[in-house]
Amino acid sequence: MKDIKAYSNVLDLIGNTPLIQLNRITSQMKGNFYAKVEAFNPGHSAKDRIALYIIEEAEKQGILKPGDTIIETTSGNTGFSIAMVSVLKGYKCILAVSSKSSKDKINMLRTMGAQVHVCPAHVAADDPRSYYEVAKRLHSEIANSVYINQYFNTLNIDAHYKTTGPEIWDQTAGKITHLVACSGTGGTISGTARFLKEQNPEIKVIGIDAYGSVLKKYHETREFDKNEIYPYRIEGLGKNLIPDATDFNSIDTFIKVTDEDSANTARELAKTEGIFAGYTSGAAVQGLKQLDEEGVFDKDSVVVVILPDHGSRYMSKVYSDEWMEQQGFTDTAAVAAEKVHYVK
Repeated sequence: MKDIKAYSNVLDLIGNTPLIQLNRITSQMKGNFYAKVEAFNPGHSAKDRIALYIIEEAEKQGILKPGDTIIETTSGNTGFSIAMVSVLKGYKCILAVSSKSSKDKINMLRTMGAQVHVCPAHVAADDPRSYYEVAKRLHSEIANSVYINQYFNTLNIDAHYKTTGPEIWDQTAGKITHLVACSGTGGTISGTARFLKEQNPEIKVIGIDAYGSVLKKYHETREFDKNEIYPYRIEGLGKNLIPDATDFNSIDTFIKVTDEDSANTARELAKTEGIFAGYTSGAAVQGLKQLDEEGVFDKDSVVVVILPDHGSRYMSKVYSDEWMEQQGFTDTAAVAAEKVHYVK
């Protein structure tokens, strides 16, 4: 009998995500554009990489033991990945989630067996109601618990240095000239950039930030300006604090994108490239558009943009016409969703 070709479990599917050429959405832009589509991970986001890596490092160090509880702060994607890994490794999972996270994300976390605490999004990071402080409190109250703390855990960077960076270098045969990626915790862009710049220091790394976030100004001035902070809608992008998991020295520049442009570009990506990606992915591709308008790329540029998650997490937001209207976002006819036709 032939050997059975099967994976031992879904964790074996983490990493080695495809690089897909962008053709239609970039047709008027100079350069060659490729998307690193992280939705092909089993948990449908780049956060699978850090969840598995950080948990396995904690196991190696004896920090995590069978039956322990894992606690984390998340906008949704990291939480889902941690819950998925916890299921297979036998850990309890408790997640402090921002109220800005979509209902889709919260329902997915509960489905994966996690206990979810939804915390108000628009409060200061040191407010006892913030998801940072709630996670810390739960960790202090629950015996045999481990707080992953992705925003201040440099293993977040290491996970992408060891996986995402080498994959992109190999997939582009070392021809990459620009890396474009969103920055939230900063682990994805920092680890990937650190590896790529070791191979070729001339590679330009551009971070995508949100209006209402402090990251771009901090990168430029090394000053934390709380006046930069105000509410915005994009999940998993930007920050109201400075994460230790961001290596600002590996990033050349930041560009900011709006909530509305990012939402419309996410929809456009599905309509033009057939890639059903998340809100933050829309922000990343919107960044590409703005960088092209600024003349950053030329005909020889080989640009890789990281698309961090899947569109299914945003059905009640970006891909809901009602939500778009409630936000006052004007969707163009070119990217509007087809109306449903009911046959009577």
